[in-house]
Amino acid sequence: MPWPFTLAEPLHSLWTALGGDVAKTPQVRYRTIGNLPSRFAVSDLAAASVAVAGLSLVDCLVAGGHPAVDVTVDRRLASMWFASSYQADGWTPPSPWDPIAGDYATEDGWIRLHTNAPHHRDAALAVLKVSPDRTTVAKAVRRWSAEELEVAVVAAGGCAAAMRSLSGWDSHPQGMAVAAEPLIGHEKGSPSPYPEPPLPANRPLTGIRVLDLTRVLAGPVATRFLAGFGANVLRLDPPFWDEPALLPDITLGKRCARVDLRAAEDRTRFQALLGQADILVHGYRPDALDGLGFGRAWRQAVRPGLIDVCPDAYGWTGPWAGRRGFDSLVQMSSGIAQAGMVAAGSDRPRPLPVQALDHATGYLLAAAALRGLAQRRRTGHGSVWRTSLARIGCLLTNLAQPADIVPFAPPVAADFLPSSEMTAWGPLRRLRPPVTITGIPMRWDHPATPLGTDPAQW
Repeated sequence: MPWPFTLAEPLHSLWTALGGDVAKTPQVRYRTIGNLPSRFAVSDLAAASVAVAGLSLVDCLVAGGHPAVDVTVDRRLASMWFASSYQADGWTPPSPWDPIAGDYATEDGWIRLHTNAPHHRDAALAVLKVSPDRTTVAKAVRRWSAEELEVAVVAAGGCAAAMRSLSGWDSHPQGMAVAAEPLIGHEKGSPSPYPEPPLPANRPLTGIRVLDLTRVLAGPVATRFLAGFGANVLRLDPPFWDEPALLPDITLGKRCARVDLRAAEDRTRFQALLGQADILVHGYRPDALDGLGFGRAWRQAVRPGLIDVCPDAYGWTGPWAGRRGFDSLVQMSSGIAQAGMVAAGSDRPRPLPVQALDHATGYLLAAAALRGLAQRRRTGHGSVWRTSLARIGCLLTNLAQPADIVPFAPPVAADFLPSSEMTAWGPLRRLRPPVTITGIPMRWDHPATPLGTDPAQW
């Protein structure tokens, strides 16, 4: 049986950060108990972030003239979705990690190299002056101090993070900057001259167009959630980009096209697509779109009333604003991996059991997009929203530590949808949705698909 959940941390923090009215909040319930094995309250964060996305969808319904309905979140399924949403049937997914990626012991500590993108791997190897062999890389890394190597790799255009403690991050200039930022920033956008489409009660995002300019992993999680309730999600990637290990998980429900935003014809196509979008979710580094001539003012002018949603890794202020980063790197920088190492009595970094910063950020971004839709109905204005993996990490590390880790039961057949999903990689079984909203089934109209499968058009 479901049991009621009060708006305590972290759901209270997430909902109020979005401007939600606690006094008028529909009822939220959790099903199942248990926790992922971690020093931190990862399952609390998973359930709350899924819940706040569900609450925001209900807010859209209310803004569209429908009555409020209840939200139920399965803690166990939410935690499972934070790892992977599917089980391959008769085929083996590729490894999510490049062979060089990982944690390395340095002269004075630990560093993580993130080398999944070829140009990031090339930058790290150029700094170390070695060939792409893990043993050779490990020997070279030991001659560096962790922070010196971090600085060198980042300066060369790569991605790396030295391991810090929680207190070290709290006193670090970037850690202090992130802690001072709002959980999610929100600003009013341009007024919309267009009438709002009706919201069907059982498929509320039907007709809502979402332009998805995101990559690994928070942004794709956000747009996957929106697609689950009927949004028309069009993902755009440059010709060279691929992330094969993640696509069966995060392209669910989307159409995927390619555009080159440096080519004149594709720039024109992008402008036309944006002009017909309701929501833009973009995950490029801060100011990357500005550098291409597609800055915030341009976007709001091309599509008046646009709901503009964006994550980054290390926050929007401070000396590292704009630094490249990924979930695993932020865990190293912010003390999460070091705290896990100490709690486990390990001799090497111990990250979270799932990439919880990415996933929680993704559901918060989906919630922001939905709050933006509701506000546009009420005020006639678009909006701009932004948050960061590091700020979600700050929320997680300040949550109460689980008093008793009760492990979840392992996956069983009943955790998955009854029918197979046929994809280009092979058949797979998809987990049941982690959230239930009364009268509104969560389902996806398209199977997961490789990048570049579809034309760049609505």
